[in-house]
Amino acid sequence: MENGTHFRTCHLCEALCGVAITVKDGRIDSIKGDENDPLSQGHICPKATALQDLHEDPDRLRRPIRKTGDGWQEISWDEAFDLVANRLHQVRSQHGRNSIGVYLGNPNVHNHGSLVATMPFLRAIGSQNRFSATSNDQLPHMLTSLEMFGHQILFPIPDIDHTDLFMCIGANPMASNGSLMSVPDVRGRLKSLKQRGGKLIVIDPRRTETAKVADEFHFIRPGSDALLLMAMVHTLFDEDLVDPGPAERLVKDIDLLRLASVPYTPEAVSHHTGIEPETIRDLARQLAKTRKAALYSRMGTSTQAFGGLATWLTYCLNILTGKLDTVGGLLFTQPAIDLVTLGAMSGQKGHFDKRRSRVRDLPEFAGEYPASTMAEEMLTPGDGQIRAFVTVAGNPVLSNPNGRRLDKALEGLDFMVSVDYYLNETTRHADVILPPTAALERSHYDLIFNMFAVRNVAKFSDALFQPAEDTRHDWQILLELTHRLEKLRKGGRLPLRSELGWRTFKQLGPDPILDMLLRTGPYGASTGPARKFLQPAVDLVMDVLPERHPLRALVRLSPVNREWNGLAKGLSLAALRDNPHGVDLGALQPSLPDRLFTRDGLIQMAPRRFLQDLGRLHEALSTDPGDDFLLIGRRHVRSNNSWMHNSRRLVKGKERCTLIIHRQDADRIGLRAGDMAEVRGAGQQIVLPVEINEDIMPGVVSIPHGWGHDREGVGQSVAQSHAGTSINDVLADDQIDQLSGTSVLNGQSVSIKAWQAQTSRQSA
Repeated sequence: MENGTHFRTCHLCEALCGVAITVKDGRIDSIKGDENDPLSQGHICPKATALQDLHEDPDRLRRPIRKTGDGWQEISWDEAFDLVANRLHQVRSQHGRNSIGVYLGNPNVHNHGSLVATMPFLRAIGSQNRFSATSNDQLPHMLTSLEMFGHQILFPIPDIDHTDLFMCIGANPMASNGSLMSVPDVRGRLKSLKQRGGKLIVIDPRRTETAKVADEFHFIRPGSDALLLMAMVHTLFDEDLVDPGPAERLVKDIDLLRLASVPYTPEAVSHHTGIEPETIRDLARQLAKTRKAALYSRMGTSTQAFGGLATWLTYCLNILTGKLDTVGGLLFTQPAIDLVTLGAMSGQKGHFDKRRSRVRDLPEFAGEYPASTMAEEMLTPGDGQIRAFVTVAGNPVLSNPNGRRLDKALEGLDFMVSVDYYLNETTRHADVILPPTAALERSHYDLIFNMFAVRNVAKFSDALFQPAEDTRHDWQILLELTHRLEKLRKGGRLPLRSELGWRTFKQLGPDPILDMLLRTGPYGASTGPARKFLQPAVDLVMDVLPERHPLRALVRLSPVNREWNGLAKGLSLAALRDNPHGVDLGALQPSLPDRLFTRDGLIQMAPRRFLQDLGRLHEALSTDPGDDFLLIGRRHVRSNNSWMHNSRRLVKGKERCTLIIHRQDADRIGLRAGDMAEVRGAGQQIVLPVEINEDIMPGVVSIPHGWGHDREGVGQSVAQSHAGTSINDVLADDQIDQLSGTSVLNGQSVSIKAWQAQTSRQSA
């Protein structure tokens, strides 16, 4: 790579921070914010500075390795591909296609090459036993979008740059830089909110980094968010504050929602939520009476027992108060590559509960079963038992509930392969590890998170460093395995068309596909004469076609249907290469009804599966909350996923894997700051140091996720020296949101006591 400064988007979280990487003598000299990036404008979070650590990490695998009786042995790529394809084919032939399981981790969605190659690979595997990080994360948002708006990845995004009231519940964007809301420099954006006279309200069981800069903060009991939100809905109807605004002509079944909210008075839910009735009413009034306002919920509301209901009610509150499809409220993005419309045109809008898992009878979503059922699908004998397993860029032993049980399940497999460049807590169980190139050795375009950005942008970066000889990109690994598996299934030979398709993809790679999608996308055609000539025809088509005619989706995708005066020749890969800082496509704009994909073209305010789940929520009203400690996770601005703990820049400083407990709870148990506490749950226990403060609600304790690097056989030296403990070792995997199948990662009951060894030492 030539010396100088190169520009790209950081991939270490969802923020889409633009970074300027200076290279000197073939090595990274510095990483700073890209001041000309249209979205981040020079601001980056601490995670971006760790790109250098991850690229240069000596622990990162560069060649395939195979587990032997004498330890790990490096092997050639051909040997590795043959071994993996033959073993997977053997298991499938002996035990059926569902005997192979596949888990896809979070980093895949930051990688357009992996995204393009994954579907052919999954088809070649042919198994219904598919899992991903989705059901430990954003599944309630996807299900709600599917049911209400007709498409599983059509998410309304807070227009944070123009709102006057930003209300967060179960979200901490100061640490995450947004999640399903890609927003670099969130600190600066919240500061601007206040400078224009706006207000930030945070509702959370912990006074988070975001809560500490809020104008108003309220503690809430973990898992009770749906009760609070339903009481706010009740208040809107009770005080005649319902006004859907621009969406009024598009909403359906508001009366059903009104009837459903009747039992949930602020007085009825106050004890369970820990929030006073008048405070609940005031929250609803502020949302209703502030013209430009947005209610935003995320991980704290998603990954809990009522995650589906809480997410649905968040959207309902925004719609009932006229905040959907309005500037300063919630808006849908219009990205350069519109996967939402492309999916709808091909009939891929999403689906739910088309089949059920073998052991626990849990519903699939988008072809995937809940990740919480992986271990039992491996451990339970019978037809369809998982006997071979594939992981791609994932570490479910640390990210999935009941990680110790999953450890046991992975140990008993007939065969396992991992596409990963770390020997981590999950991949240590593999028979073969196939390491892909690192992020700075491949091109980058963010297909997914551009769809969640608070401003429409597009940015492409070529590889910063030339991959070392005899290395493979992840898309090349998946493509090669796909080819060999298909040949084995077909008896050693593929049809000519399939063979030509494989050879073409192998030769060209994913970037030409990216170029085609950009050129045919909403901003891809020339402006000026072409727009002037074609626009009348487009307007005529839109006037003549019925409201839900399928051709309207094609017109929506048409480049001439955007009032964008950007590049003279429109977007393409070449155009983005000529603009290395990225291209600003403009602020989010109202887009309804064209952005809806429901069958009747209306927003479904009361989907039947959500109404049916309200019986479970109503039972909670008559259930004593109890006195058990409720456990919640947390995220730090210098941490995101387990694989980032091998960066010295991110783990340095004071220990962050601690148990946060309120002072009065610590005094009652006899804990002091720095003591070791024993946390017990799901039949397991962990021990970690105590951090005492009053930033957490009494009766609630918090442990960060992603730690637990003390298992044997892990090849990450920095992470092992800052091992911490895994919160998921004490979370039960049989606790799920019964509506969506999402793992309950927040609000499970645990017991806390002083660690016995600590107690003995103090007594002595």
